[in-house]
Amino acid sequence: MDETAPTAMVTTEEERRKIVNRLKRLEGQIRGLQTMIESGKDCEAVLTQIMAAKSALNQVGLHIIGHSMKTCLVSDDVTNRDDLIDEAIKVFLKYSSCVQ
Repeated sequence: MDETAPTAMVTTEEERRKIVNRLKRLEGQIRGLQTMIESGKDCEAVLTQIMAAKSALNQVGLHIIGHSMKTCLVSDDVTNRDDLIDEAIKVFLKYSSCVQ
């Protein structure tokens, strides 16, 4: 991934911290799932936690996309805003097609 591409940026330390904190919570959820499997929890409880973890990961992705769109589309140093908007839509549609 091109780290200099506008859609790849997480521009502030605060945003990075928010995303990392969300991922750490997700990491805890995954560890909890491992424990549930190891201890023989029932299928419905495990699947409920899997759905919660999947939703949390989807929210991280959507947060990153939303933040990138907000910061990139309002930048004054953009030379071709139409191309940038087209690229942002393309990235969003690509990501949203796998979120279900």
